[in-house]
Amino acid sequence: MARGGFSGGFGGGNMNNLMRQAQKMQKDMEKMQAELQDKEVEATAGGGAVKVIATGKKEIKEITISPDVVDPDDVEMLQDLILAAVNEAIRMADEMVNSQMSKITGGLGGLF
Repeated sequence: MARGGFSGGFGGGNMNNLMRQAQKMQKDMEKMQAELQDKEVEATAGGGAVKVIATGKKEIKEITISPDVVDPDDVEMLQDLILAAVNEAIRMADEMVNSQMSKITGGLGGLF
């Protein structure tokens, strides 16, 4: 083997620094996940006739339906409004999580 080959430690100090950064990132992610439980997003459909509140953990916390939109002869419309509001709330929660995650990973999101 040529002189000046491997120095037996893959860069020593650099590896330790990388490990510290990974541990800090892990702690930051755990903190973010705990905070996301308390953060909420609100989505509406039908001009506010249906309102859905979801947490950052993508759990539906509340659904509010305006009495004006309840029509026994058109249940399908109400179902569509609820579905639209729930899907939008989940999309918004995903967006919130991704935004928070990118703050922690700083562009390394593809690795996590």
